[in-house]
Amino acid sequence: MKIAVFSTKSYDQEYFEKYNQEYNFEFSFFETSLNFDTARLTDGFNVVCVFVNDIVDPETLKILSNNGVGLIALRCAGYNNVNIESASEYKIKVVRVPAYSPEAVAEHAIALILTLNRKTHKAYNRIREGNFSLKNLIGFNLQNKTVGVIGTGQIGATFCKLIKGFGSKIVAFDIHKNIALLDLGVEYMDINEVFKKADIISLHCPLNEHTKHIINKDSISKMKDGVMIINTSRGALIKTADVIEGLINKKIGYLGIDVYEQEENLFFEDLSERIIEDEFILRLMSFPNVLITSHQAFFTQEAMVEITTTTLNNIKAFEKNEELINEVK
Repeated sequence: MKIAVFSTKSYDQEYFEKYNQEYNFEFSFFETSLNFDTARLTDGFNVVCVFVNDIVDPETLKILSNNGVGLIALRCAGYNNVNIESASEYKIKVVRVPAYSPEAVAEHAIALILTLNRKTHKAYNRIREGNFSLKNLIGFNLQNKTVGVIGTGQIGATFCKLIKGFGSKIVAFDIHKNIALLDLGVEYMDINEVFKKADIISLHCPLNEHTKHIINKDSISKMKDGVMIINTSRGALIKTADVIEGLINKKIGYLGIDVYEQEENLFFEDLSERIIEDEFILRLMSFPNVLITSHQAFFTQEAMVEITTTTLNNIKAFEKNEELINEVK
């Protein structure tokens, strides 16, 4: 099996080469992302392995099909960047890693909450400059605060269990209720009620036509003044312009994001010597109550092992014409 890996970073190659010993697949690693312009690189490959910001649209899929690609192996859970209908038309199978480490993402959401709240990043910088003042570093207790969770799948459920340990009250919205969370004391309610009651809102839902821009001017208007919004799921769940307006008028008191609507042009790259032309991200970076990380919530040793081995097993099942248990249809 010849596999083309796109959007490759050093850690991707390291883990694939380490765990490929028992599979003996033939890997080629490309730093560039997959899109219409780079799809020609797939000529002669059986499998294409892609990540969150690769663009696998109908035009790209047509080239992949012409080049003989039979499988798209996503090394992530989300698949909104792949046109599944077109893939089916071209008879290209699509597989993913549905659950690599719910703990990794949920714990990062907690880290964003704690950092924004207790301002440990600012305290760290102050101390290094010899400034031991506590001015403007005041936070609040998580105990007895109401935390709203949008999406209670594996990651959202794990987040609920973690935040419950702080003594927070949890209200949640999902089209499917998680019975185990009801036993934990999670209260399911209409999404507008979650917006209305939560002091902190954490997003853990997939991106689709129903959830795109779920955080917008209208939903923000329903929230408490000074609300904290956390997004470790998908960037386009938030309408960036509306969130910026909410920060300016102080309706939003804190914003922590590990994903961003236009992140494919920014994240995973060192742009420290370049001029960043994205005005929205520059505006967000200017707010003292905004914390941005570069899509690193998934990035733990345990998650990397699970992503790598699941992807390899997905490819092995395709090679042997076995059932693709992680197929996206």
